[in-house]
Parts: sequence; structure tokens; C-alpha cells
Amino acid sequence: MIGNLPPHGAATRLVLVRHAEPDGPALGRVCGRTDVPLGAAGRRRADALGVALAASPLAAVYASPLARALETARPIAAAQGLEPVTCDDLRELDFGDVDGLRFEEVETRYPELARAWTETPASVRFPGGESLADLRARVLPAVAAIRARHRAAAVAIVAHAGVLRVVLADALGLPDDAFFRLDQAHGGVSVVDWLADTPVVRVVNAAAGL
Repeated sequence: MIGNLPPHGAATRLVLVRHAEPDGPALGRVCGRTDVPLGAAGRRRADALGVALAASPLAAVYASPLARALETARPIAAAQGLEPVTCDDLRELDFGDVDGLRFEEVETRYPELARAWTETPASVRFPGGESLADLRARVLPAVAAIRARHRAAAVAIVAHAGVLRVVLADALGLPDDAFFRLDQAHGGVSVVDWLADTPVVRVVNAAAGL
């Protein structure tokens, strides 16, 4: 459970937050570029995240522009007297033709793709969408730019499971095919401190608030 985070000293800290639960019809579907709002449970969790992180000073709160992330970021930012800053490169992986389908529909219509995404995600490019390499290529430079902008400060990034897995996998030196070894629950909080250019992962997928 996340409460007060320990001081980060001279390190640059990223508090990584997965968006809270989306609206009911989105659950059980592949949601990448599909823009869905938070549901009632998600709004409660977003408020609780704001309370849980309020005692840990943040210099800025960055968010994906998709509604489920931005709506989660607003209470976190408000508790710090801030407004969230949107960053388009923090949006979720574009699942292309699969986006918006129910998981069972994907398994029925794209069985080989579904199996490869689970077993060897680095080998997959979604038809009409992105690959994991594409996601890394836009997310990691965006996160590096945020770190450079806020040296020796703490900032929050509110985004999506895929985005945060990329950041954590890079910090831990994990290969792309280990992508799904990193659980990222709705509203989960992870913390990475950078000591110069060396990342130290302090927390992974901790619950906050509810």
C-alpha cells in the first residue's frame, strides 16, 4: 500500500501510475487508442490516489491524453496544486484492427496473433497498428525528456499498462518478451529513481487508496 514515499534525495523520481478502472463497457475489451472514460469505481480510485500521493511533493503530473488517464491524473495533480500536462507519446499501444474488440473475439478472429502476443510479444505488429518496438520508440524518449526537465525532482506519469511496462522493463533491463511479467493493475503505482543515468526501481504495482 502506497502512503508517504521515502525522500528521493538528489535522484530524479518518476511515480508511475496506471489509470483507474474504465467505464464498464470497456472492461473485457482491447483498449488502445479507443478513448473511454473512467467508470464510477475508477473515479473513486482516482480520488483515492490523489489523497494517497498528496503527502509526496510532485513538481509536475504528466498524463496520456486519453480520457481514462487524464481523468485519473486530475485528482493527483489537484492535490498538489497542479494541472496535468498531456503528452501524446504516453498514449497506449495502438492495437490497430484489434482495438475495441472483446478479448474472446480477438482469440477467435486472430488466434495466431493472440497466442504470439501472450508468448512472444516482441514478435507482434498489430494489423493497422503498432508493435512493441514502436511503443518503446516513442515512450522512452518522451520519458527521458520528462526526466531531463525535472532533474532531482519527483514527477508523476499517469498512463497505460503497456506504456508503464515499457518504462519498467527498460529500467530493469528486461527483454521485450518479458513484457507481461510486470503486472500493472488499474490504479497501481510504481516508483523509479534515477541516480544520474542509473535507474533504481523502488516500487512496482503497489495499491494506493482503496
